[in-house]
Amino acid sequence: MGEALTIEARYERGYPVVTVAGEIDIATAARLRERLSELAAGGRPLVADLDQVRFIDSAGLAALVGAANRAAAHGGSLHVACARPQIRQLFRLTGLDRQVPLARTMDEALEALVAARITPR
Repeated sequence: MGEALTIEARYERGYPVVTVAGEIDIATAARLRERLSELAAGGRPLVADLDQVRFIDSAGLAALVGAANRAAAHGGSLHVACARPQIRQLFRLTGLDRQVPLARTMDEALEALVAARITPR
């Protein structure tokens, strides 16, 4: 699609958060996969904020599935925050919402982690 992808990582309430903006497609998914994979290997719950993502294709979804699997293998988990109806519908249509918890907001995602007593380590 050609649009730049920005990926920023930070910690919020002790949890690693990756904020992604732009388009996640075949040309940009490898960068996202690498960054998520690094954080997922830490064995912590990880939140991907996709609220600024305008487009995601199968390569982008595969990067998220890979990160979720890697996090689980290391005792962690991947959670996604996104209010965009198109992205949420894509998660539902592909069944990804059954593998990766999907919240509307970052606060909602973090509150779910706290409520589930998933410690940030």
